[in-house]
Amino acid sequence: MAEGLRERKKRQTRQYISDVATGLFIERGFDAVTVAEIAEASDVSVNTVYNYFPAKEDLFLDRSREVVDRLSRWVRGRRDGESAAGAVLRELRDEVEAVSPRMGLMEGYARFMTVIHDSPALRSRLWAIGQEVVDNLEATLREETGAAPDDPMPGLIAGQVNWLHQTVMADIGRRMMAGGKPAEVSREVLLLLDEMAELLSEKVLNYAVRGAA
Repeated sequence: MAEGLRERKKRQTRQYISDVATGLFIERGFDAVTVAEIAEASDVSVNTVYNYFPAKEDLFLDRSREVVDRLSRWVRGRRDGESAAGAVLRELRDEVEAVSPRMGLMEGYARFMTVIHDSPALRSRLWAIGQEVVDNLEATLREETGAAPDDPMPGLIAGQVNWLHQTVMADIGRRMMAGGKPAEVSREVLLLLDEMAELLSEKVLNYAVRGAA
């Protein structure tokens, strides 16, 4: 369905406020910038900022919903004969090999991560987002496999699959903050992914295979 004018204006306003806030956070640090200052710099009211972003942390981590849904989306889109873990490994490799900005493989990501590293509030929020990712993935695996409510396997597999994504993102963040270049970090993380895949058990690698009897 085509995006209406009203919806497009709301999306553009939200993005503009987020961009202004991100610029201020990177320049001065997350804790040093107030929502009132962001509103003034964006030429909107404080209430307008909160209408789009319920919490200050949302202004910086404005793409968290995409991250929360990422693993579930990859699992739902797995190919015939492919398991949940296999799909996530493939998608991670494709994204890293493509030097994708979605994985933090871009110039400027080190500054973004430094803001998070220096703010307890953002670190706490990032941890909460990580928990949402696991919970969302567990629900998806239950739905995809038809597992019983008391079956522990979807939760156990979700934890293992999330470990892949979480470890890759953390490693990229560390390497970029240490001065790594996106293409160089990409090559290093691809090697790491191979090592991680070897650590997964056959039970994990063969869980939720699409088309399996």
